[in-house]
Formats: sequence, C-alpha cells, structure tokens
Amino acid sequence: MLSFLFPILASIGEETYVPRNIIQCRENCTTLDDSVLEMDEFIFDTLDNLFKKTSISPKEIDVLVVNVSMLTLNPSLTSRIVNRYNMRENVKTFNLSGMGCSASLISINLVENMFKSLKNSFAIVVTSESIAPNWYNGSDKSMILTNCLFRSGGCSMLLTNKNSLKSQATFKLKHLVRTHLGEIDEAHNCCFQKEDNHGLLGFFLARTLPSSATKAFVENMRVLAPKILPVRELLRYIVVNTLQEMKKCLDSEKSTIWKKVSINFKSGVDHFCLHPGGAAVIEAIRKSLELSAHDVEPAKMTLHRFGNTSASSLWYVLGYMQAKKRLKKGDRVLMISFGSGFKCNSCLWEVVRDLEDDNVWKDCVGEYPPNKKMANPFLEKYGWMNQESYQNSSYSYPK
Repeated sequence: MLSFLFPILASIGEETYVPRNIIQCRENCTTLDDSVLEMDEFIFDTLDNLFKKTSISPKEIDVLVVNVSMLTLNPSLTSRIVNRYNMRENVKTFNLSGMGCSASLISINLVENMFKSLKNSFAIVVTSESIAPNWYNGSDKSMILTNCLFRSGGCSMLLTNKNSLKSQATFKLKHLVRTHLGEIDEAHNCCFQKEDNHGLLGFFLARTLPSSATKAFVENMRVLAPKILPVRELLRYIVVNTLQEMKKCLDSEKSTIWKKVSINFKSGVDHFCLHPGGAAVIEAIRKSLELSAHDVEPAKMTLHRFGNTSASSLWYVLGYMQAKKRLKKGDRVLMISFGSGFKCNSCLWEVVRDLEDDNVWKDCVGEYPPNKKMANPFLEKYGWMNQESYQNSSYSYPK
C-alpha cells in the first residue's frame, strides 16, 4: 500500500488544510456540526472579504449559486448565506451538489444563462468542498487515494452583466464549453461515492479514470478549439493533417512512422489554468497541449501548497498567476476542469486590466517555485528509501 501512495504524497506539501475534526483525530466520528463549521469558515470568510473589497451590498445580489458536491444541508447552504447577510426576499438561489471538481464552471455557466434574462444584475458563486464527513477510514487503495489528494479550500466570486461596471472588472467571460460522458458506463463508473466491503463510506477512483478523462478532454477541446483559436491556426492544422493523410495513403505499403499532428493552443491562449487534480493529471494535459514547464507551474504549485481543493482549485491556480503578476490587459486565460460523471468543462477568460491581486498567496508566493526539488518530509521519515523504516516493517522492499 505504501508504494502506491508515495508518488501521490510527493506532489503535496506539508502546509495544506484539513478540517478541525481530522486534525483532532476524530475523522471516524464526525458530527453534523463539524461539517457545518467547515463550510461556515470558508464561505463566510470569503464572502465577508468579497463584500468589503467590492463595496457591494448583500442586498444588491440578484443570483446566488453555491456548489459543494459532498454535503447537502436542510435548510440549504444558500439559505444560510441569505440568512447571514439578510439578502433580499427575491434573490434567486441555487444549491448544487454531486457535480465534482468541475462544479465551479458549471456554476459559472448557470449564471451566464441566468444573465440572458436578467439585465444589469449581480451574481455570486460560492465554491467549496466538504472534507470533514468524507474522510475514508478503510484500506481499499482505490478509495484511500482521495485522502492523499483532497484538502479543504473555498472561494467566492462576484459576476455582473452591468455595462457601467465594465471598467472595474478583472475578467470577461468569452466562451464556456461543457462535456458530459455519462452515457458511457466506463466513464460514469470511474469515480463515485460508495461503501467498501466493510461498509465504510469513501470515494472510489477506478483505473479507467485516466482514459475517461482523456476522452472527455479530447471531445471538449474539439468543440472549444474553433471558438478560441485564430483562423490561420485552424487552417494550418487542417492543411497539414490532410497532407499527412494523403502521404499515408501513398506510402501505405511502407512501414513509415508518422509524427502526430497537433494543434497549437498557444496561438490563441496566453495562460493555462489547469485543474490540479494530481501530478499525473497536470502532466497528461501538459503533454496533450504541448505546454512548457512555465505553463503548468501555477497548477503544480497550487497542488503542492493547497492540495486538490476540488471545484475551488481553479481559482487558487488563477490566484497564483495574479500574485506572480503574470496577467496583463488583453491576455486570454484558458480554464480546464474535470469532474465525476464523467465531465470536462472549460472556459476562456479575457483579462480586462493588469492584475496583481493581494490574495491567498500573498504570504508565500515568493517561495514558489522552490529552488530545490519539491518533496514531502513524510517520505524521508516513512518512505521506502528509509532503511530503518524498511527493516522495522513487514512490507517487502519494492524492486
């Protein structure tokens, strides 16, 4: 089991966050109050900061969307927010659950559609994930993996379609594409909540997840590419691909190895905001889009510092870009997220003005990327490379 977990742990640092009940070693006897406390701490803190920073009153909010996949309360989390901030009685609220790590962009899409009928409106999207009651206490490797990856986190964002506030905005949504492969059994069953053989509840990740993610990603990019890439790049891809197919037909009797023709997303995108679902996920997207180490640095640093905070992870990655002063007026940022179902959602943002936000990275962004190779001290103390640990264990040393 240890050899299975170590590669995952190596990509996550020692400063990530977990709920209080887990810190207090009460993960196997979680109460409803633990779950509510975890949500309240993230949701109310981020909303307090949002209202203070924007000078927008809670009573001005027309649409409120909350997405937390693994926790459903009654009254809902949106009702708790309405009650806490004394919002208007006609505020339109939506409480989304079960949407997985891609729920954040689903919420954005919901607001986008609402704005088609609501003019000059404000909307708030609150995104987080419930870790407190969902810590797996069993020994199934496919379910333990989530304990190694997922950590606590959350954010709140304000959206508007008021033309008068265009100059105050930071980003403008250009395109959003959602892909759902739920009709394919392999994709639908690759990640879901279930009980193990001993009745312990956890989140299962199947070996078919990478292939399902690849299918969803390819289908999503197929739809998105024509919307965001310049015509010259699309024409280049079509011409080169056509010529290569013709050469294949002419050389069909020869054992010729043809190099794969790929589309250049950098021709229409300046920054890539990738979901930090794991080191393997980031690396797979890097290879698929032929990105550089600089392009995937925000996602890798977010995974190391904060872990996979589910649907809110994208905004930690975006925050890294802002803290590093990478985002300039006119830049285009591509967001890519994955989620259970199986889903791949993506969107393109345009930076409205130069950004250098004082955000959650302010106390540590200077330390990233680190000068030395990132590692987890847990490995040095308990890893297989520790001979004393090996000698005192009952595990066989991996070849």
